[in-house]
Amino acid sequence: MKKTAAWLVRYALEQIGLRYTFGIPGVHNIELYDELRTSESILPLLVTHEGGAAFMADAVSRLSDPADERANAQIGVLVVVPAAGLTHAMSGVGEAYLDGVPMLVISGGIRNDLEHGFQLHEVDQQALMRTLTKATYKIESYDEVVDTVYRAYRTAISDEPGPVFIELPANLQLLTGESGPLPEFNTDIPRPALDGQAIEQAVELLSSASKPGIFVGWGARHVADDIRRIAEHLGAPVATTLQGLAAFPANHPLHVGMGFGPSSVPAAENAFTGCDAMLAVGTRFAEICTGSYGAVPPEALVHIDINPGAIGRNYPAAVAVHADARDAVPAIADAVLERSEAREWEGRASAIARDKAAWLEEWLAHDTKGRVNPARFFSGLREQLDDEAILVADDGNHTFLTAELMPIHEGGAYLSPTDFNCMGYCVPATIGAKLAQPERQVVGIVGDGAFLMTAMESLTAVNNELGIAWFVFNDGELSQIAQAQEMPYQRTTCTTLASLDYASFALATGCEYVLIASDDDVAGGIGKALEHMAADRPVIVDVRIDYSKKTRFTIGTVKTNIRRFDTRNKLRIVSRALWRKLQKRKSRS
Repeated sequence: MKKTAAWLVRYALEQIGLRYTFGIPGVHNIELYDELRTSESILPLLVTHEGGAAFMADAVSRLSDPADERANAQIGVLVVVPAAGLTHAMSGVGEAYLDGVPMLVISGGIRNDLEHGFQLHEVDQQALMRTLTKATYKIESYDEVVDTVYRAYRTAISDEPGPVFIELPANLQLLTGESGPLPEFNTDIPRPALDGQAIEQAVELLSSASKPGIFVGWGARHVADDIRRIAEHLGAPVATTLQGLAAFPANHPLHVGMGFGPSSVPAAENAFTGCDAMLAVGTRFAEICTGSYGAVPPEALVHIDINPGAIGRNYPAAVAVHADARDAVPAIADAVLERSEAREWEGRASAIARDKAAWLEEWLAHDTKGRVNPARFFSGLREQLDDEAILVADDGNHTFLTAELMPIHEGGAYLSPTDFNCMGYCVPATIGAKLAQPERQVVGIVGDGAFLMTAMESLTAVNNELGIAWFVFNDGELSQIAQAQEMPYQRTTCTTLASLDYASFALATGCEYVLIASDDDVAGGIGKALEHMAADRPVIVDVRIDYSKKTRFTIGTVKTNIRRFDTRNKLRIVSRALWRKLQKRKSRS
């Protein structure tokens, strides 16, 4: 059978069952785009920038998990031109790689039937992508096309998920060649065998602890009910990572928030004080979720992860369980409930509720001098948003305000760039989220600096009639960095943003516009934004946020890092900060 490689790739993607590709057509993938146009099941989506395409694909993957009954078995797919298109996309690919998100990255390639050098886009793409992907493939002949796409897909979603790169030379897309029989798509993805002895050890350690705690990450998102069973039986508080905010419902009485150390909210820090055993599921104990490694688990640590390299990497595990959480956590839950007595946990839940209420009151009492109080904004958003809504946060100060003040309820979802920590994630990721789950509300929380990076993808949302709201926290500054500078340095550098007229920008791109200038506007502004969303209209909400009160994450993490310095450097930094503070006071007087 003679076919073009473009036809063969389209055929393979259809057999897998994928619905979207994201990217921009060019000389080296024009034939593949021509084939995608003929597909009855795949929609190639045009973006304004390949970086946005990668973030869209990332969100599709995060919300289209085979284990999620509300989603089809999808992963995000990029179809980009080589060299410039690929390097534009690399930030989003890197985010997916470090966050454990599957993705197929398909790029055109230079012709392999010419002897000439210095072809257009001639760079070593395999070398470019090797450190940002689980695997890279370069197709050299027609008979390997379909099998390579299948293999890439299985690699992307198996073990710890991640992106996989495929390079497809332009001439193979254009010209026909003998492909041989088309292989069948095998949907079976093996999972690690469950170690029964490790499960027994984990149950014994947790059951014998006097004050156990549970810490869950992105990898625990499918086992929230089993985590709940363990937590309620042992009376254990549950903390989450940043990515894991939707892995355990915030409206459960034993939920305490993100993290459990000095960078966490009081409910979490207090609940985990004296913790003598911990069940950690689907977390790497990475820098953000531990507040720069200020949150240290107890020695009696049960660590479950699909990636054996993550277990014990930062903190030694007393019991290491290399497994899929969907296998290990139910097994532990069943055994814990069968072999140990249920403990009273109402008292602990009451203490958590008191701490949460006091924290919220502290925020509500803060004088924001006429601007929007973050606690009032998030309280208003939570009140009007569906429990199952999808919330996408970008990278910045608003990320940690969201983590500390916005409860993600049962059934909801939370997406955020974490370990690669890309600004500019939110606007395109909300588009991918809405495409993956069109029946659910999708809202974005994005700082003004992050919004400026990928705001033009709002055109993509308008063009595809996607009802999305972007709540832009507008303060005119890169506030997370400014605060990180201000605390130790007592001054900021290069953090003031150029001014943008958001109303005019919305008009120019075809978006709706809503202004929330003060606390009095919160309820009405959010309601109006949700009305626009329901009418399939993208809306930019200009939130004149007040950032004068720092998050616990910022305060705790800066302190943790300063404590890490030796005495000489600690004295140098502290004395410099005190001197500059005194100079400021003198200049003001």
